[in-house]
Amino acid sequence: MDRPRPTTLWHHGLMRPIVIAANWKMHTTPMEAGELAATIARRTRVPGVTRVICPPFVCLAAVRDAVAGEDVAVGAQNVHHELAGAYTGEVSAPMLVGLASWVIVGHSERRRDFGETDVLIGRKLRRAVEHGLRPILCIGEQLAEREAGRAVEVVAGQLRGALAEHDPAELDRAGLVVAYEPVWAIGTGRNARGVDAAEMAEAIRSVAAELGWPEAGASLPVLYGGSVTSANIDEFLTEPAIDGALVGGASLKPDEMAGIVARAGLRVEAATGTLGS
Repeated sequence: MDRPRPTTLWHHGLMRPIVIAANWKMHTTPMEAGELAATIARRTRVPGVTRVICPPFVCLAAVRDAVAGEDVAVGAQNVHHELAGAYTGEVSAPMLVGLASWVIVGHSERRRDFGETDVLIGRKLRRAVEHGLRPILCIGEQLAEREAGRAVEVVAGQLRGALAEHDPAELDRAGLVVAYEPVWAIGTGRNARGVDAAEMAEAIRSVAAELGWPEAGASLPVLYGGSVTSANIDEFLTEPAIDGALVGGASLKPDEMAGIVARAGLRVEAATGTLGS
């Protein structure tokens, strides 16, 4: 399956994509998903913004077909760490090839509800990369951890754990994207401050540099995720360290997605000097 080429812009002397990824979680039937994806694709045609839609597994084909001809990527919400076997109800990376070109790994709901560890998430990341799936690696702290002043320590530990067995140059070539999603902000209506998210993004890149990431880690795209809406997206997009968003509930609403992607487009215009041209 051909991947839409990520659109990039010059950021601090480096090229990083601006990405708006929709995580529909356990919502929509295949028919609903196809209709919603087509509407969102049509209403978010904004130059310079990489759009990704991640529907439930059973809706992948419907979404793929609905956005055919549009510059919209399709992503899966999860992937198993083995290629095949007696894993009832699971989906492997080879099964996703042709249906999706991106995949989310390590979402906080998978960590919380299914006990996924950093080591397991690292194995999923390996399978994704081996099969040409562009990964969005999710990391983030609990509220108690932030209040205890351990947010950076926790997030850095998650990143090191997931990337421990990987070649940074290989992940860079695979287009790894990290989504910083403070767990206390997911589905709560409470979002982090833009400045806090930006500080965490720089901390993430600092860890990537320690691990040997190319360009001292500065080329690693970092998204914010956690109760993102069209009303608060500017707080994050105005931070040069933040390269877009992983959007949950708002991504099921075409008006919200149109607004979020439009604001991302303004970020691209500002960065490339095309405002008012």
